[in-house]
Amino acid sequence: MVQLITFLFTIAFSSSVFAVETHAITTSLTHHWVGYTALGIFIFAYTLVIFEEQLHLRKSKPVLLAAGLIWVLIALVYSNMGDSHSVEVAIRHNFLEYAELFFFLLVAMTYINAMLERGVFDALRDWLVLKGFSYKMLFWLTGILAFFISPIADNLTTALIMCAVIMAVGKDNSKFIAIGCVNIVVAANAGGAFSPFGDITTLMVWQKGIIEFATFFKLFLPAVVNFLVPALIMQFAVPNTSPQKTDGGITDIKPGGLTMIGLFLLTIITAVSYHNFLHIPPVFGMMTGLAYLKLYSYYLTIRGKARIDSSDIPTSNPIEDDFDIFDKIAKAEWDTLFFFYGVILAVGGLGFIGYLGMTSEFMYGELGATTANILVGILSAIVDNIPVMFAVLSMQPDMNELQWLLVTLTAGVGGSLLSIGSAAGVALMGQARGQYTFFSHLKWTPVIALGYAASIWVHFLVNG
Repeated sequence: MVQLITFLFTIAFSSSVFAVETHAITTSLTHHWVGYTALGIFIFAYTLVIFEEQLHLRKSKPVLLAAGLIWVLIALVYSNMGDSHSVEVAIRHNFLEYAELFFFLLVAMTYINAMLERGVFDALRDWLVLKGFSYKMLFWLTGILAFFISPIADNLTTALIMCAVIMAVGKDNSKFIAIGCVNIVVAANAGGAFSPFGDITTLMVWQKGIIEFATFFKLFLPAVVNFLVPALIMQFAVPNTSPQKTDGGITDIKPGGLTMIGLFLLTIITAVSYHNFLHIPPVFGMMTGLAYLKLYSYYLTIRGKARIDSSDIPTSNPIEDDFDIFDKIAKAEWDTLFFFYGVILAVGGLGFIGYLGMTSEFMYGELGATTANILVGILSAIVDNIPVMFAVLSMQPDMNELQWLLVTLTAGVGGSLLSIGSAAGVALMGQARGQYTFFSHLKWTPVIALGYAASIWVHFLVNG
């Protein structure tokens, strides 16, 4: 029972880390007052994170404090034992893991912000709206686009873009908005599961070196099944009518917008090449890719006016360009980045105390890898897939490639079971407030669960 409670607290509430393992010899504090206090601090902090919207308290604030308090408690105990070196090594190890994640995400966020400012995604939205598709066709188009864009632009950004389309064309039909958003969340999470860039969870697995870049694509067919099974059933509830056409035009893509798409793809290729051929951490490839964007922004700035290349929307008049790359960096999701710092360091502290090793022994030792990994997906729906996957990575269970692919799949798509299970779902509840809700998603949970089970079956069928 103690192990079960620890499992629920450390996995279900645990928010992340990438590695708590150090080469130093540590002392288990799981039954020490410091261990209980640290666990209580973390649970309280994560509870505040869960109620962020109600409390209007940014999620990074409680976990930043929790991380500091947990490590202070650990340091006090080890200082009394005459060992301060072990704590220092552990903190540096966890901080290095966070630094790699931080700079990787910062580059990706900067590129997305740059493309947003250039109007790339607005143009896509306007094009879909102006085509005059039926609600059923838009249901499928937004779902398919979400599935194929999320592996590159990440599931959260993709979901927000596709939701803007749904909101624009379905503003007079709440039923369509609700079911369209459910479909987008499922599609974006499924699409993100087979790409290292599609979700934070897959990014972590890749950066950890557990699964190679090309190996992720073994999850493509299971991800397709995860998206198609619920979509095929939900389509029968989509209205058979068509929305009214709008009179607006397509937003012009600003100079350099399409070039930035190319630079982003080149950055991804650079990161993959660094990792696969030179055995350099992919974050260094991303930072090199940031240099591409910085130099291109210099080009836009130094010209003082836009010179549209052959792939951009033509114009006869030069346009003054005020593109500022540092403004795009400043507009990164800093709350999210600091949140990751807090959870990585906090869960790193819990792992240093001994809780994650205890949980791993119960989860993967007694339940077995397959059962444990399927359970990870279900827990992801309750807590959010990012903290659950981070906790699994920090436990580092001894699994083969098949099982690591399974937990990557389940953590990615399991969050679709509930609207609160993924960043995409939470974001759309805010964007389509009052139309896409927890309960409008919950009514389709059995159908999504059918897709979840089917994707696991296909995974074992194809990759087993």
